[in-house]
Amino acid sequence: MELRLKRHPLNPLLAPVPEHLWENKFVFNCAVVYDGELFHLLYRAQGVDMVSRIGYAVSTDGVRFNRFEKPVFSPAVSDELYGVEDPRITKIGDTYYMLYTAYSPKGPRVALASTKNFITWKRYGVVIKDEINNKDAALFPEKINGKYVMLHRFEPDIWLAFSDDLVNWGNYVSIAGPRKGYWDNLKIGAGAPPIKTPYGWLLLYHGVEEAPRPIYRLGFILLDLNDPTKVIKRSEEPILEPEEEWEIFGGVPNVVFSDAMVEYNGQYYVYYGAADNYIALATIEVEEVMKWCKL
Repeated sequence: MELRLKRHPLNPLLAPVPEHLWENKFVFNCAVVYDGELFHLLYRAQGVDMVSRIGYAVSTDGVRFNRFEKPVFSPAVSDELYGVEDPRITKIGDTYYMLYTAYSPKGPRVALASTKNFITWKRYGVVIKDEINNKDAALFPEKINGKYVMLHRFEPDIWLAFSDDLVNWGNYVSIAGPRKGYWDNLKIGAGAPPIKTPYGWLLLYHGVEEAPRPIYRLGFILLDLNDPTKVIKRSEEPILEPEEEWEIFGGVPNVVFSDAMVEYNGQYYVYYGAADNYIALATIEVEEVMKWCKL
């Protein structure tokens, strides 16, 4: 069976704000967590200076968001000179950990920060220090075999890294790569932090097809619960692809790109950036995805 996400009728949910100089060009790739009462959304935004900053919005229903007027996380060190990009949030204990891309003349690198209130942040800096051109990082929500586990991307593959303390990472291993003849034949990267299911770790990921203008689509990968280096299965067909005009045309055309999947009321809410212009929502029944996992 093949799965397809359903777009929310109120899409797009967030758009640039003309009067906010830091987010009047593009709002896109966002992290979302649900704490049982509120949806917390952290999103990448660019304004007149084209430097990426992270804004914050909250919602009671996951659809209608109220956003802060100023960014809650902005470049603060030389490794972030060009911006802080594409956050992904994982809650471990009572703390929310945000992996993000620190972008500078050194290239994109994986950095870590943490918070308990989404307003004040503790920075840990670049956490995969010996490699450049690394991004698309997401944390597993619990230790596996006594180690913290991170997904990240050395192009064109999805990799894992392991740590004892969330700050020092090593033991890099590639777990999946592009597939010749498929919709993800150029490069792939992790999307949302993995969700634990009875059948394995459910990973939302993006795949890019080589074309005159590359096309970004979304799919699922199922990883073994005890050994996440093992891929159990993978989407044969994309679960979401650019179809709407605002997904096809924009700052970066032909893009649906997600950093966030939240389970809510029997559905998975997948938040995605559309053509680097907007933030949108697509959903799918959890039961339907579990059937796919079982087969």
